[in-house]
Amino acid sequence: MPAWGNPHQVQNDDSWKLVLYIRSLRPLTKQEHLQQAQASASAHYVGSQACEKCHAEIYEHWQKTPMANTIRDPSRHPDAIIPDLATNNVYKFSKDQVAFVYGRIWKQRYFTKVGDDYFPLPVQWEVVNKKWSKYQVPPTEGDWWAPFYPGDNMHRPTGPLCDGCHSVGYDIRTKQVAEWNVGCERCHGPGSEHLAHPTRDNTLNPAHMNYVEASDTCIQCHSQGQPLSNPIEGKYYDWPVDYHVGLKLADYWTLEDHTLGEPENFFYFPDGTAHKNRMQGNDFVQSVMYRRGVTCFDCHDVHGTSNYAELRKPASALCLDCHGPSSPNGPRTATIEEHTHHKEGSAGSQCIACHMPAIETEGPANTMVHAHTFRFITPAMTEKYNIPNPCTSSHTDKTSAWANNAMRRWNESSPWRLGQNPASN
Repeated sequence: MPAWGNPHQVQNDDSWKLVLYIRSLRPLTKQEHLQQAQASASAHYVGSQACEKCHAEIYEHWQKTPMANTIRDPSRHPDAIIPDLATNNVYKFSKDQVAFVYGRIWKQRYFTKVGDDYFPLPVQWEVVNKKWSKYQVPPTEGDWWAPFYPGDNMHRPTGPLCDGCHSVGYDIRTKQVAEWNVGCERCHGPGSEHLAHPTRDNTLNPAHMNYVEASDTCIQCHSQGQPLSNPIEGKYYDWPVDYHVGLKLADYWTLEDHTLGEPENFFYFPDGTAHKNRMQGNDFVQSVMYRRGVTCFDCHDVHGTSNYAELRKPASALCLDCHGPSSPNGPRTATIEEHTHHKEGSAGSQCIACHMPAIETEGPANTMVHAHTFRFITPAMTEKYNIPNPCTSSHTDKTSAWANNAMRRWNESSPWRLGQNPASN
């Protein structure tokens, strides 16, 4: 519910929007769930382009998203390769060797095809840093699967390690896909029945699922974990084989385990916050948001928006839909500025600056993504666990002690949450 101080005094159309929203929340009946399951079981994939006729506007937006462009064929997309290959002195290769280009935001990698398999070349372009670097997953102290494959990239096929999340309907036996990239049917299930007879009864919609199944649609690939059965037919897979939307992800996939307080490792900081990329799901399931039934797509619209990370609104505006001054959801101050102790509109006053710090690495230097636990990491936690806090990550010339002392003077901050004894104030 929007964070209105007094919803009865709202003068704009937000109250009516809320009414319309609540009306739309009728859950599917048992019969509708059964019909969907039956349709999904008998349907086959038809490809995202088949959806364009009826969903033209959504399709147009989706085509421009990272989801639709994770994997690109440079023979069909001449602009797919970002850097000038002539500048590459790390590992020389030609455009003709590249079957697929992977990525375009943080780093870009290059897959070559041998037989039915694709393999990553041992080099990457760091998009942010604008430089070439070596790409090879180390055999130890990194991804769990590395010890089960030879160190040479040409013995590490992308099928078991990548393609299940970068496609629709990857078949581990034929090594074929229904569609490359995260297409419509990745989230809505095989579409042939819906294409022939368009009703809501024969297509899957995460928005009509419970919050666990809904977010699992995203967590299946935005998480680090392992299949419950591994190896599968002699190969180790790094994605949930045989899972598809509508099933229970926990029947196919387990998230990387963590023991609270254990030293920082490849996957986690000591408090359980993710340490690396593609772990939004590992973070999110720990959050109060998740426990209260908030889903990934309450904030993100994978069909495409003009906002960073396909957010439905700019980040702070989005947060204030549910959080606002004097809201029961917090913050419990009269103004945002009183809560953040930074000028409203400044970088330090942005919700994500403190509650979603960019401390999770994408690999190359200077490529950090935002945490999704929504916890405020206190300076005291930095002292205790060596996990970066948002205060000294921004004020790089200051210490955790400085930040702690500053926060002790904030009347609305609980000393118990700051990890300090109030008697010492």
